Amino acid sequence: MTDSQLVDIAREGVWCMIKIAAPTLLAGLVVGVVVSIIQSVTQLQEATLTFVPKVLAVFVALILFLPFMINTLADFWRSVLDRMIAGG
Repeated sequence: MTDSQLVDIAREGVWCMIKIAAPTLLAGLVVGVVVSIIQSVTQLQEATLTFVPKVLAVFVALILFLPFMINTLADFWRSVLDRMIAGG
């Protein structure tokens, strides 16, 4: 394998990691912003009020997007293995 092929694999790996992590991170972000707005409007500053909805949203997003995440990771590894077989 050449250096450019390794850089391509690393770039694809980082992009795969971003695609896998994005749904859960975005769910936590959206719920966090909504809870923060509600807390600002009601002037209720409770720390657990932000934590529990975020955790629940991340778990729900994980359950919903798990097939997408598995397929994305499997496609990445399939392409890496194909390149290794073709290069070796």
